[in-house]
Order: sequence, then structure tokens, then C-alpha cells
Amino acid sequence: MPAAKKGVKRRRKNVPAPSALEPKGLRPEPPSEIRDLAAKVEAEGGAVLASYRDPYGGRWILFAALPIDRVDRTPYQRDISDTHVRRLGAVVSKVGRFLDPIVATRNADGTYWTPNGGHRLQAMRELAAKTICALLVPEAEVATKILALNTEKAHNLREKALETVRMARALAPVESRKESEFALEFEEPSYLTLGLCYEKKGRFSGGAYHSLLKKTEDFLDKPLAKALEVREKRAARILEIDERVAAIVERLKAQGLVSAFLKAFVVARINPIRFSKREKADFDETWAKVADLAAKFDPAKVKTADLARMGGPPAAAEE
Repeated sequence: MPAAKKGVKRRRKNVPAPSALEPKGLRPEPPSEIRDLAAKVEAEGGAVLASYRDPYGGRWILFAALPIDRVDRTPYQRDISDTHVRRLGAVVSKVGRFLDPIVATRNADGTYWTPNGGHRLQAMRELAAKTICALLVPEAEVATKILALNTEKAHNLREKALETVRMARALAPVESRKESEFALEFEEPSYLTLGLCYEKKGRFSGGAYHSLLKKTEDFLDKPLAKALEVREKRAARILEIDERVAAIVERLKAQGLVSAFLKAFVVARINPIRFSKREKADFDETWAKVADLAAKFDPAKVKTADLARMGGPPAAAEE
């Protein structure tokens, strides 16, 4: 009888321990920098409703009512969904209350950015509100934690990718840190390359390439500006391959093969590491092989049975 397999021990990620604050410990006398921030909010037409320490990290937060015309989304955020804004506005109107404050940070010019409340902000504007309630965080860098903070509407792949590369481009002129130091903000290195692809080709099918790209991408140990130059070249290579894939798909359609799986089918066929158990592969080497396989792909050899065997759902939804 074979010996039982030992359970795989998962390494715990290093996460900060929660504070040991009791409820009454969340409201001590605020320090001078928090009092100064509160004074600025009041001077700019806002109202500080409370100040407290958050129960997890013990950091200070102001609960403030802000003039709505002084608040905007961070400039690198995804585009607003009109449908979601209407849905939120209808809920607020029906309930008769705004119960979900946005997170905000203050800019040096007295305006405010929200990294996770763009749809709620727009909904309140369309309801003609003059004020919006916000959890005002003193640390300006929280404005870049968009993907981690945004819980009001799930991002699809296209939105994540575009938002991430916009953020990187906005940070590059003012940040000397390496791209690898922004792992929390950017979440996944493939989003940066995909974002550049989406910018150059609005109808790019990123979902077809995402799993392959994830295996060939790591955050780069280069300053953001230099890392973006590398990713521009990577995006250009992927878009060249995509042009060839699109031509193959058209040939397959001309042969009578019409399916939502066609692009995913072709990309799977030209993926040189699809059966590999390795977690990572070299980007340049792998995508050079992809380009070579795409150039050699013969649509005439594809049969209906080949496509039927693929099965499963189509590539990840873009919209």
C-alpha cells in the first residue's frame, strides 16, 4: 500500500499584525499633523465629522464631509460606467441615504482624489448633491492603491490593465523607485504590458493571451520610466503576433469554422509552454517561439474536430 502523501505546507505571507486597540482606544487626542489636516479641510469648505485610528493598523483617519466639486477620481482610473452610475443613483434614491463613504486623499492645492469611489462620486453628482462623505486618509500614497481598494464594481481585465499602465505613466516622472517596488499598486506585471496593448488597439483580445503572458512576466528591477520603455517593446511584439493571429482566424472563418473559441484556439496552438509545469518562462525566448509558431501555422490543417476537442469557455471576458 503506497504511503500517504504528506500535506503541502503553504508559506504564510508576511502580513502586518493587527493592532491591539480596544474600541475606546480608537479615539485618543489626535496628533498635530491630523489637527492641521482637519483645519485645512474646514478652511476649504469641508467639515470634519470625526477623527479616529483605524482598528487594524492604528493609523489616523478623518471622517469628513467634503464639497463635492473639490473631489475627483484619481486621473489614472478606469473610465466611468454609465450603467453602474445609474444603478448606484437609483439605490441611493430608493434608500434615501448615502451609506458608503468614499476613500479620499488631499492634494496640495486643496482638492481631493478618491481611488475607489469614482462611481459613487458621479452618482451623487447626478443626484445634485453638494457634499460627499469621505474617509480622508493623510497618506497621499493611498491614492495609488486603486486595485486593492476598489470594491464597488469589479474590474474586468481591460479595466485593470488600462488603469495600471495609466498609474505607472503618471508616477514615472516623479518616482525614482523601481517598478518592482510597486507590486502592491500594480498587482500583476502582465497588466502593465496588456495595458499598453489596449491603448494601441482598443479591441485587443487580452484575455486570449493573459495566461501565457502571466507565465512570462515579472516586475522589472528598473526605474518606472525605464521599465515602461521595456514594456512598450513587449507590447509591440505581442501586437505583431496578434495581427498574425487575426489573419489566421479570418482564414479559419473562410473555411467555415465559426466559433467564439477561434482566437483562444489559435493562441493555445502557438503557445510553446502550454503543457509546461514551470511557473515562469523567459519572456524574450518564449514570445520569439510564439511568433515563429504563428508564422508557421497552417489554417488548412485545422479540422472541425480539432476545435470541438478544445471545449471549455471562451477566453476571459474583456467587457
